[in-house]
Amino acid sequence: MRNLVLITHISLDGFVAGTKGELDGFDANEENLEFVCKLTEEANAALFGRISYQLLESYWPAAKDRPGATKAEIAYSNWYNNSQKIVVSRTLAGRNLPRTTIISENLSNEIPKLKQQAGKDILIFGSPAVSQLLMEMDLIDRYWIFINPKIFGEGIPLFTHSGKKMNLRLLSTRQFPNGELAIEYVTDRKE
Repeated sequence: MRNLVLITHISLDGFVAGTKGELDGFDANEENLEFVCKLTEEANAALFGRISYQLLESYWPAAKDRPGATKAEIAYSNWYNNSQKIVVSRTLAGRNLPRTTIISENLSNEIPKLKQQAGKDILIFGSPAVSQLLMEMDLIDRYWIFINPKIFGEGIPLFTHSGKKMNLRLLSTRQFPNGELAIEYVTDRKE
């Protein structure tokens, strides 16, 4: 069975973006992207909400061809171009996008079906609203949370006050020169 793995950056006070969705508070560097490229080696699909999909789709397909593209940018661009994209969106429903599956309803049924398919892991990038829904449905298996040394004060939170409890188990940590800390948790489901 494929794992659903959330990869997200947050501020120290728990926000994934500013109040208008801006991401300019996160200072990633080449070492951070190289690390994410290692995570993509275990995956062949990416899941997004519409906004995150459009944001990544506007940059990553051609990033490998840009003058001065780094080794990690080329690697991630190539992975992005070859991976299956899964977009949770009602507004994109019915559109025919290459290598892209659109889920517009029945998320609680469709995601388990995708997890049952043969293949590598499915990575969730950004997409706080979709991530919150998937957390509520207990469908996320692993979390890579990149905590940035920033305090936004306000913004879009990763976690909401849903009242749902989750047990997580720490698997690993990684500190980066820019002060960012990556923490990997696995969902500890008590059967």
